[in-house]
Amino acid sequence: MIPSVFLLPVLLFPVAFGALLAAFRFRKRAHVRLYTMIVTLLTSAFSWAMILFGSTEPAVFLRFTRDFSFTLMFDGCGRFFAGIVATLWPLTVLYAFEYLAEDERQGVFFSWFTMACGVTLGIAMSGNIFTLYIFYELLTLTTVPLVMYTGTREAVRAARTYFVFCLGGAAFALISLLYLSTGEASVENVETTRIFYVLGVLGFGVKAAVFPMHGWLPKASVAPTPVTALLHAVAVVKAGAFSVIRLTFYGYSPELIRGSWAQYVLITLALLTILYGAVRAVREMHWKKRLAYSTVANLSYILFGVLLMTKEGLQGALLHMAFHAEIKILAFFAAGAVLHVTGREYVQEMDGLGRKMKGVFACFTVSALALTGIPPLSGFISKWHLLTAAAKAGTPFSWAGAAVILTAAFLTAIYMISMVRRAYFPDSKAELSKNEGVKDAPLLMLVPMIILALGILFTGLFPGAVIGAARDIAEAAHATGGGF
Repeated sequence: MIPSVFLLPVLLFPVAFGALLAAFRFRKRAHVRLYTMIVTLLTSAFSWAMILFGSTEPAVFLRFTRDFSFTLMFDGCGRFFAGIVATLWPLTVLYAFEYLAEDERQGVFFSWFTMACGVTLGIAMSGNIFTLYIFYELLTLTTVPLVMYTGTREAVRAARTYFVFCLGGAAFALISLLYLSTGEASVENVETTRIFYVLGVLGFGVKAAVFPMHGWLPKASVAPTPVTALLHAVAVVKAGAFSVIRLTFYGYSPELIRGSWAQYVLITLALLTILYGAVRAVREMHWKKRLAYSTVANLSYILFGVLLMTKEGLQGALLHMAFHAEIKILAFFAAGAVLHVTGREYVQEMDGLGRKMKGVFACFTVSALALTGIPPLSGFISKWHLLTAAAKAGTPFSWAGAAVILTAAFLTAIYMISMVRRAYFPDSKAELSKNEGVKDAPLLMLVPMIILALGILFTGLFPGAVIGAARDIAEAAHATGGGF
């Protein structure tokens, strides 16, 4: 077993070399790309080595007080999240090389992009709530420059909104974590404990885009597509959901929350978010913003599973956290490829493009069907487990959740598959003349998309390993409280 002390160099490696990338100021863009890819691949390789062979013992690097220390640990839940990050980050970097091929400031972009990878891994490797909070705040600081990267007025406003929302949410989360550190979270103080738990979920829920704290997410769509793909699929939103999992199963005791007003209020909020996000996605005609509202809905699928506070619910939440990541990142890649090749951003401009950009829309079709929950794709697996978890819980709120998930699946079919239909069967034949000369996306964009599409199909047909990992994590967390 690899000792846990090696977790620190694993997460510091991309942070340090990402910062150095800006300092080196390579003259040739090819050198920037080579440097970035080497650092990213090594980071993923080191991460997977720790995932597969790393120790589960915590490593304390700095102790501030008896209750506050900088500690890293790789338990099942952290390995699961880190596996998502380590798998999808290199594909996004490869895609970004082509997307930003003509950009003169690639060094600055990939510097922040690489540092964000290390910080996200830090969230996964956190050995206590205090360490998680440190990396949670750092993730905001490393992604704000990426949101405002283009420098337009709209981008700066979006970054400001994102920063203010996340800063406010982090304040609520900190209050909850400070209460947790006092040791007062107990049966004797059960009502107070529930209040602080709700504050914590709402605080971390800002990054998970819980209504009405979701406003930053659609606005962040102005960022370059590689950024929005990671913001909406892997790094930021999944960090919020992951933190809620930690807070619920590894911080506060589910036994103190289950069956109380706190659980019912938060489940209601999650279900409202699912419906709100799905309805807004149907109405939204800007492609990337439509996907952003879809993310708003799908993140609350995960929160619903967590808030059921059962091992089946947590298993379904973990599965959707993984499968939604690969599905949504592919959908954003497709939107970005169309924008890159044609400059088109709106749904009504997609008429007939499927006949010209065959590779892009074949991959997008896979993501659309998977997000809807059509078997045998991976989206069906996670939604099925969430539905069965809701049925097994057998409460009015869980049955309401099952009904909402089914309704949202129908709405997902409307806003996703309708775009596929327009791409292949346009409303107006006259619009087809605008597609003359349009070609498929470049190879560096298509390769990551094809890999993701095949991954969605493979994990849908052979989900056993992922299901087993999620089941083991859920059973351990439910039985022991996770030991966080």
